[in-house]
Amino acid sequence: MSNPQSVITRRDTVAVKVGHITVGGQAPVVVQSMTNTDTADAAATAGQVFQLARAGSEMVRITVDTEEAARAVPRIRELLDQRNCNVPLIGDFHFNGHKLLSLYPDCAEALAKYRINPGNVGRGKKRDSQYATMIETACRYGKPVRIGVNWGSLDQELVVRLMDENTRAAQPRDSAEIIREAMVVSALDNAHRAEELGLPADHIILSCKMSGVQDLIAVYRELSARCRYALHLGLTEAGMGSKGIVASTAALAVLLQEGIGDTIRISLTPEPGGDRSQEVIVAQEILQSMGLRSFTPAVIACPGCGRTSSSYFQELARDIQSYLRHQMPVWRQQHPGVETMTVAVMGCVVNGPGESKHANIGISLPGTGEVPVAPVYVDGEKTVTLKGERIAEEFQLIVDEYVRSHYRAETVEPQL
Repeated sequence: MSNPQSVITRRDTVAVKVGHITVGGQAPVVVQSMTNTDTADAAATAGQVFQLARAGSEMVRITVDTEEAARAVPRIRELLDQRNCNVPLIGDFHFNGHKLLSLYPDCAEALAKYRINPGNVGRGKKRDSQYATMIETACRYGKPVRIGVNWGSLDQELVVRLMDENTRAAQPRDSAEIIREAMVVSALDNAHRAEELGLPADHIILSCKMSGVQDLIAVYRELSARCRYALHLGLTEAGMGSKGIVASTAALAVLLQEGIGDTIRISLTPEPGGDRSQEVIVAQEILQSMGLRSFTPAVIACPGCGRTSSSYFQELARDIQSYLRHQMPVWRQQHPGVETMTVAVMGCVVNGPGESKHANIGISLPGTGEVPVAPVYVDGEKTVTLKGERIAEEFQLIVDEYVRSHYRAETVEPQL
């Protein structure tokens, strides 16, 4: 059983090639992430990039803030290529990007895209020349650029000018509106300046990142109404845990539903020592939940109630979901289409059989007081009843067999 056809009409933007990935146009919304290693440590950074790519990040951004980091970029690319990982690398530049890109041409060449923050390029006359240097470098090497405006580092000269104009206006707007307008104006002015310097529109991606949900929605609605550049979405400084996940989802879901956004990143603050790949999983789950893309088989599981006093169905749902995600780097290459599969793990007879029949594969475990047997349904038909101590292992084997028999097998060299 496949997912229903998406009813979301994507906004028509200019398509941008980032390595082998297309952003914008009618291409699927792209998931990206960012490392938090010291980029100068090439081995550690390449290792984290590989982990993020294996989790499903289609582009990965790395910090390039020192000469040591710039020197390490070609080695990072080399280490990834040795592992057959072709994920595009994005260089994140602030303050000294013009110097690093000029001094280290191997770095400029190895990166698939540059990210420039107009608020951190420089001040006064230096700003214009330093910005031009970065754009001209992108033109020389044929690299796309994300012009990423952030409200925490917004061009203060622009803010002051707009505030002064607002003060003289017959009907002044509140300061929050002016900040939002400054975000949009900064992005568009810098994009137009980049085109004047020779960077074509199909090499430009814009972002206007805010940390407030309503601010982000308002800014991107305005930005999308005023241009056709490809747009990168993300709630900046989203926070930790459920707060960051909920806030990012609340903002991005509204915009994506309106067809706004060509690539997304979920800026979660990881727990100390936590898995950086969590931000990739959240981004994928947002897109998959909305029917925009499929990344991994969906596990349908009931929340539990007084009929399910045992935790067995919860453990099975967790283990199956973990197993499916773990298998996806291999299945993605060998069994195209498996990401659309649905698996139901239900905990009692109330909704168990019905939900199991609606999934590609479903199991209805016994609830409190029910007969200790677990019927399994495949494409709506009951095929077997499991019982005993090995229900979990036997169900996993059924899932494996379904994947092998229903999704054509291919022998493909993995490309992450």
